[in-house]
Amino acid sequence: MKNRITVILLVLIATSCVSPKVYKELESKYATLKKENRNLKDENGDLLKAKNKAANDLAELQAKYDSAVKRRDQLNTDYTIAKSKYDALKASYDALDANSSSAIAANTQKNRELLAQLETKEQALAAENARLEQLKKELESRSQRVADLESIIASKEAEMTALKNAISSALTDFEGKGLTVEQRNGKVYVSMENKLLFESGSWAVGTQGRRAVKQLGTVLGDNPEISVLIEGHTDNAPYPAKGNISNNWDLSTKRATAIVSILQENNNIKADNLTAAGRGEFAPIAPNTTPEGKAKNRRIEVILTPKLDKITNLLNN
Repeated sequence: MKNRITVILLVLIATSCVSPKVYKELESKYATLKKENRNLKDENGDLLKAKNKAANDLAELQAKYDSAVKRRDQLNTDYTIAKSKYDALKASYDALDANSSSAIAANTQKNRELLAQLETKEQALAAENARLEQLKKELESRSQRVADLESIIASKEAEMTALKNAISSALTDFEGKGLTVEQRNGKVYVSMENKLLFESGSWAVGTQGRRAVKQLGTVLGDNPEISVLIEGHTDNAPYPAKGNISNNWDLSTKRATAIVSILQENNNIKADNLTAAGRGEFAPIAPNTTPEGKAKNRRIEVILTPKLDKITNLLNN
């Protein structure tokens, strides 16, 4: 619904002079989109921190488990020694039973003391075994959680790799024509220079560019759960205010919206997964000091992000 409203606003802008109110609304919408993009980066960082914390917790539990095993073994040893002493004293008691009532009394007391010690050590051993079992369960639970996190992250990475490969294969015809496909930080970035899409100063997509966008849309239609952010970028050359365009912000927004409009022709792409943003000249990827650098900066970037619901649910639980 938000994207439709955005399209309607941009159509209204395209057919009338840009008022300060509309410009402010566009600035506000860009700020919101920029915040969402930053939140996605923070969320990805938080996920990596959560994974590292889970791994550290696992290591700590493993250390506690090893310590408990060592203590259990020591208690077993102490128990064996105490029982050996008890057996020796009992044998001595039996030998002295007929000869010395005083010796019998002394041995009886020692036997009682040793029996008390033995009972204490048995209780300690039982308690330590119970604690060891609890630590073992916690260790298994943490291990499973870490394994689940790693499995989901690996699955998402594999999905994005497969998506990148599918896009690269679909856009093979446009290699060397200002198009690049990269995978980084768990996302896929498709960058198309303006020479592939637009004439200078225009936001109308040419025949060749339209074919490239529709082929990209075919792959996106097969991956309906992917979030798609389309960013328009310009170089730093001031845009002469004329017609329906007032500056580079305006031009980059209209170009991003033009790409969204083509993608929406594919009914398999969910409209609520599409977002258009204009970034003007404020996110260059090359110096604006040469014609080549300016050409690289005049581009459309399509940023594809996987859904992270499973990871969020696992962390919340």
